[in-house]
Amino acid sequence: MEILLVSLASMFAGMVDSIVGGGGLILVPALFATFPTAPPATLLGTNKSAAIWGTAFATYKFSNQVEMRWAALLPAAAAGLLGSLCGAWTVTQVDPSFLRKALPFLLIGLLIYTLVKKQMGQSHEPRFQGRREAIAASSIGLLIGFYDGFFGPGAGSFFVFAYVRLLGYDFLNASASSKLMNTATNFSALVLFTLQGHVWWHLALPMAVANVLGSLIGTRLALKHGAGFVRYAFLAVVSALILKTAYDGFLR
Repeated sequence: MEILLVSLASMFAGMVDSIVGGGGLILVPALFATFPTAPPATLLGTNKSAAIWGTAFATYKFSNQVEMRWAALLPAAAAGLLGSLCGAWTVTQVDPSFLRKALPFLLIGLLIYTLVKKQMGQSHEPRFQGRREAIAASSIGLLIGFYDGFFGPGAGSFFVFAYVRLLGYDFLNASASSKLMNTATNFSALVLFTLQGHVWWHLALPMAVANVLGSLIGTRLALKHGAGFVRYAFLAVVSALILKTAYDGFLR
């Protein structure tokens, strides 16, 4: 029964995550509720063992339908992986709890900006080309990758917003590009959790299969309905993140 419950949660998380990120909002609480006495690091590592397959599959599906700007995205993914590793190391030296109270306000600002700029992300008009785009994308990957390794909540949404606002992508292309970034940062985190023995591999396989199934559903929805649909999903996920991070920062 426990495997069934977390696998269903993993499928739903994969669907949401493939559209605009934020799958951790679903799967992590489900794992903590199902296994309340388990070490938190083990549950977080097990979450990564499922999420990486869904994001990798979403990257593959999007790449068949969306023009992926590989010359910029591959260096950015490498930078994201490096940033995530640096962030994970930094969190062993510095307590990240100071971010808990600041994060909800940052997300509120992001939400308001996206609501006000109604045309933002509706058309795909990349601002940079060639080396300039690679440098800009890699800078985003390094910075948000570091945040993902150091603290984490909302990293997928930050990737989408950065690609839309800074690089000029529409929401569909930004979401597709962010999946590659999420795959890289999830990989580095999974390696660290695995080396520390914090992954339950008996749950990894069914959760991974369910996550990929959810990712298939989500990518089909995103590709069918386009940038407008992804924008609304983005707003919904950011709103949920605001509620979750505000609760964690001020009420828990």
